Amino acid sequence: MEQNDLQALMGRLELLIDRVEQLKRQNGLLLAQEKTWREERAHLIEKNEIARHKVESMISRLKALEQDS
Repeated sequence: MEQNDLQALMGRLELLIDRVEQLKRQNGLLLAQEKTWREERAHLIEKNEIARHKVESMISRLKALEQDS
């Protein structure tokens, strides 16, 4: 293999290594975002359940008041 070919190959290899490192960093950021979104989703589901229980409770009380009338 000629020296120029070897240098070109080494240059491409370095570019690939840089790209792999960039993708690793990007993947880490995406995983952190996913974790944050999953936690937010779980929190919103919990809030939704609390609100649903409150509404169901209000409906029950309204029905009870309606029956008392």
